[in-house]
Amino acid sequence: MIGLDLPKYRSGQRVKSAIDLFNDDSAPNVPPDGVLIGAGQIGEIIRVAMHTEEDVPIYLVDFGQRLVIGCLENEIKAL
Repeated sequence: MIGLDLPKYRSGQRVKSAIDLFNDDSAPNVPPDGVLIGAGQIGEIIRVAMHTEEDVPIYLVDFGQRLVIGCLENEIKAL
């Protein structure tokens, strides 16, 4: 694997959304391209996985109220 990026963040870490996060059709109760979470919202990483084709970390972030979103590193910031 060339270019494998190691995760910058870890499970259990509190983070905030760095940008507005939009629905990519994975959230059925939100209109397509609707805002899921606005920039600055606080969440907790519950799992870190690797995107198999791109070799980049994907962070499952629990933003509360039963909303878990898969985020890339540039979409979140550590608190």
